[in-house]
Amino acid sequence: MSDQPLAHQPPNGGILSRAARGSVWTAMSFVTAQGIRLAANLILTRLLFPEAFGIMALVTVLLVGLMLFSDMGVGPAIMQSKRGDDPDFLNTAWTVQIVRGGILWLAACALAYPAAVFYNQPLIAQILPLASLSLLFAGFEPTRVDTANRHLLLGRLTILDLCATFTGIVVMLVLAAMTRSVWALAFGGVVTAALRLALLTLLMPGQRNRLRWEKAAGSELLNFGFWIFLSSVCGFLVSQGDRAILGRYLSIEGLGIYNIGAFLAMFPIMLGATVTARVLIPIYREHPEGADAAAHARLVRLRFYVTGALIACLSLLSLGGPWIVDLLYDDRYASAGGVMVAISAVQMISVVFLTYDQAALARGDSRGFFKVSLAKATLQTLGFLIGAHYFGLAGAMLGQAIGILLYFPVIAHLAWRHKVWDARHDMLYLVLALALGALAIWVNWAHVALLMPGSGAVFHGAAG
Repeated sequence: MSDQPLAHQPPNGGILSRAARGSVWTAMSFVTAQGIRLAANLILTRLLFPEAFGIMALVTVLLVGLMLFSDMGVGPAIMQSKRGDDPDFLNTAWTVQIVRGGILWLAACALAYPAAVFYNQPLIAQILPLASLSLLFAGFEPTRVDTANRHLLLGRLTILDLCATFTGIVVMLVLAAMTRSVWALAFGGVVTAALRLALLTLLMPGQRNRLRWEKAAGSELLNFGFWIFLSSVCGFLVSQGDRAILGRYLSIEGLGIYNIGAFLAMFPIMLGATVTARVLIPIYREHPEGADAAAHARLVRLRFYVTGALIACLSLLSLGGPWIVDLLYDDRYASAGGVMVAISAVQMISVVFLTYDQAALARGDSRGFFKVSLAKATLQTLGFLIGAHYFGLAGAMLGQAIGILLYFPVIAHLAWRHKVWDARHDMLYLVLALALGALAIWVNWAHVALLMPGSGAVFHGAAG
């Protein structure tokens, strides 16, 4: 392994060519990893019962919640900071992450019993302390990962990620076949995190981290990270709020079925978010306000291509959701088809505004990023909660869609302030997303109707 810092290794092409290669690597990694997870998921649904997926969905909500409620934005800080290649800055960031990882594991252990009581699932008290070891391992991951992201040198990182994912899933499948228990899912996640840490530490190029606290670096990280922390709390509501709410509204079996449908439907939006988070901050950082016309035109085209591709994928999933579920799963999971239709239709609206908030992070405007995150979380969560309470899962999806539409002026203002707003893009794709979503729901109404209260399929009414 080379000890030469990535920043000092010879660059291979300009920022946009590296962004193109980085996008390909990121997309390939995500698609391959999700393909492996889907194949494993199909096997696991035949080895385990829906209740196992419901319990693990709740454990995942708690883990993601802990991670996001303590996120100080170390990765984005390294990607956008002028000191992002300074060893003192990187070692200080690594030290912060280690301390955070230890605190998260202790917090998960303390939360395990109260969470088990709240959701009336005693197994959570036993599984959560084990599953949360993945957060402890993540805290020790080297900042060479962030340096690779900063400079869009993602080839080796992608391969190591896939190796860890594949091995962890193989372990999970073997344990599931042996035990037929939800414990296999928890062990698989921990093995993946441990192996990822080992591979990244041993095989990523660059200088090794050491414990360090530099006051100036710590101050910059904390100042930038304060707003990222608040934004991450909002991010939890956006990414996990549906499961956190439905954990009180659905049976554990119903939650497991919902999780299957959500896993399939969220694939494109997760891919888009992963690519934009890795690629757009470096692009925006190196093409600031007032960049040349040619660079601006390339960014406009990139935005059009990304949004168009994501809407195309989501439209296929929403139109063919029930058929996909029938093809892949047995009758126990049939209701996941309606979930898939509804979520895909809603996410078609969300992807229209996907690329704007990264401009704020690239320019150090973490406060602006927090404001739009707060607006998105508040509007979507309130819409989801009110809709679920009165009209079941179908109402929850409709309420979430209304929340996203109300969010549009907020994110458009941020984009306008950072001179990246593209009104033509937004209007064109928003109309297209609404039309395709309405078509998918009309075509599959018989399946969407199963999400209404009283259908007896998935939703069982408000919590008592």
